[in-house]
Amino acid sequence: MKVYHSIEDFPSNIKTIVTIGTFDGVHKGHRILIKRINSIARKEGLQSVLLTLHPHPRHVLYPDNQELKLINTIEERIDGLTNSGLQNLVIHKFTKEFSRIRSVNFIRDILVNRLNMKYIVVGFNHHFGQNREGTFNNLVELSALYDFKIEKIAPQNIGGVTISSTKIRKLIVKGDMQKVNLYLGSNFFITGKVVEGNRLGNKIGFPTANISTFSEWKILPKDGVYAVKVFVQGEYYFGMLNIGNRPSISDDSFVVEVHLFDFDAIIYNEEVKIYFYKRIRSQKKFLDVEELSLQLKEDAIACRKILKLL
Repeated sequence: MKVYHSIEDFPSNIKTIVTIGTFDGVHKGHRILIKRINSIARKEGLQSVLLTLHPHPRHVLYPDNQELKLINTIEERIDGLTNSGLQNLVIHKFTKEFSRIRSVNFIRDILVNRLNMKYIVVGFNHHFGQNREGTFNNLVELSALYDFKIEKIAPQNIGGVTISSTKIRKLIVKGDMQKVNLYLGSNFFITGKVVEGNRLGNKIGFPTANISTFSEWKILPKDGVYAVKVFVQGEYYFGMLNIGNRPSISDDSFVVEVHLFDFDAIIYNEEVKIYFYKRIRSQKKFLDVEELSLQLKEDAIACRKILKLL
C-alpha cells in the first residue's frame, strides 16, 4: 500500500476507484467496503484509493471542543489498512478552508481531476463537501457528466446491529470490550510508554508498569480492571490492567497500569502495545493494603481464566 499525505501528491495519470471516509477503527464494515473496491479495481483495471482526512473535521471546526476521542490514531489507522489489499491511501490535511469546498467542486476538482476517479464506492450514509451537503444522489447526478460509475454499500450487521465507528466508540466508553472486538474483527488496543509510578504494586506482590499514552485524541475504555495482552520488547505477555483514579490511593491520580503475569524485567521507557480482552470489574475503594492484595489475587485468577491460562 502506498501512502500519500496530500491529494496533490497523488499521480494524476492513474485511473482509480475511490472510497472516502474516516475509517476509524478499520472495523468489519470498513473491511467489506475495501474488499469490494479491491475486487472492482481488478475487474475494471483500476487502482483502489481510500481518501481520508486528518485531523478529524470536528477537531478542526470546533477547536474549543476536543471531546471526540477516536479508536485509532492516524498511525494506527495506516497500520490497520496495510494488510487490507488497499493499493493507495491518501491522507489529506483537513482545514477550515477545505471544509468550505462545495460538493460539486469536490467531485469535479478533487475526485475526478486530481484522483482521476472512474469509479466510486461509498457507505450507506456517506456525506461530503461543505456542511456535509453532498449525498449519494449528487454523485449519481454527476456520474454521467464526469464519466464515472458509482456503487453504494449496504449497512453491515452483526446480530442485527449495524456496525459503525460511533457505536464502537460508545461500547469502548462502556467497557464492553467483547462486543468492541467482535465489531472490530480484532482486539482494541492502546499504545504508550512505561513511566515510573509509586511502586506500591511491588510492596504487595503485584508490580505494575505505569503507562503514559501517546495521543490526546485516543479513546480509553471505562475505568476498571481488564484482562489484557501486552507487546513489549518484541514479545507478548498476558496480564491485568487497571485504568482510573485508584480510589484506595491518597494521591487519587489517573493511571493506566498493567501487571504482567510471569514477568519480572525492568521496562522503564519501553514502548508497549496493550490489547484488551474483557473488563472484569469496576474500581473499588479498599480499607487497607491487605484487602487490596486479596482482591488483586482474585483478579489475577479471573484474568488468567479469560485468557485461557488456567
